[in-house]
Amino acid sequence: MAVVDSRTSARPTSVPRKKAAPGKLPGLAMAATGVALAWGTHRLVPAVPMLTAAVVLGIAAAHLPGVRARVRGVGKPGLTLAGKRLMRVGIVLLGLKLSLDDVLGLGWATVAMVLAVVAATFFGTLWLGRRLGLRGDQPLLIATGYSICGASAIGAVSEVSGSDEEDVATSVALVTLCGTLAIAVLPLLHHPLGLGDAEFGRWVGASVHDVGQVVATAQTAGPAALGDAVLVKLMRVALLAPLVAAVAVAVRQRRQALPTGKRPALVPLFVLGFLAMVALRTTGWLPGGALDAAAHAQELLLAAALFGLGSAVHLPSLVRTGGRVAALGLCSWVVVAGVSYGGVLLTT
Repeated sequence: MAVVDSRTSARPTSVPRKKAAPGKLPGLAMAATGVALAWGTHRLVPAVPMLTAAVVLGIAAAHLPGVRARVRGVGKPGLTLAGKRLMRVGIVLLGLKLSLDDVLGLGWATVAMVLAVVAATFFGTLWLGRRLGLRGDQPLLIATGYSICGASAIGAVSEVSGSDEEDVATSVALVTLCGTLAIAVLPLLHHPLGLGDAEFGRWVGASVHDVGQVVATAQTAGPAALGDAVLVKLMRVALLAPLVAAVAVAVRQRRQALPTGKRPALVPLFVLGFLAMVALRTTGWLPGGALDAAAHAQELLLAAALFGLGSAVHLPSLVRTGGRVAALGLCSWVVVAGVSYGGVLLTT
């Protein structure tokens, strides 16, 4: 008869503890540090927009030997949260920069010009990206970034399209690069193209991607150019809402045949928030101090989001498709600059 030792039988079997997943706080702290560095960079070199600096710093953090492991490890949940959630809040606050009175003040000819530029750039880039065989949603995201408002538009559309994180990061990197180059290149073309200051401002507003990059480019021609550039640019920003809604409808229809597939909302909540902020700005109820505070908050939130998106860029993967991606970016840049230049000549 076997004898069982009560001391060993009563001892519970040890179960290996599951390693706790890293929280979001480390990544959010990294994003906050990136925002502070981007702000400092903009203060030292005003020609470099804060949002552009945030993307570049995010890319750098993802590849620095001493930082890379933490960014891709313990920092990833928080940086992903910044790239998604904070992006939505920033886009909602972006609506406070625009009022319907500003849009109507541009005149119907300018509004038609902006619509033509956005349509030609979006559909032309989308078609060419498919022909070049770019992976996933890269053609859609790049087309959105070039035609509307750079990295912010890419983040908004990726929310409803469910795009792969690497596709989003690659598209953001490309659009940021071209927008940064525009700050240096377009002022050199101001007088050779025969544009007056106001005309140059409208050309910049219709062709440069990010709002900060528009300001940095147009201010080289004085206040008249800057004022027109910002108004035209904000008209392009206003088209973000219908574009995101259209993408949401297309994705919804594509997934209609999948009974268990997750379908995006017909109009995403953050787009409704953006439109609500436009309506609120139009009423004129908000004092200037509140608008200034919202503008600062919006820039900080978008900087944190773009740092998070930049940290997801993987340069080796970008290099593998670099030739095709660069070709698409160059062609799209030529289209948006050429169509907007023609539009400005026709409407002034």
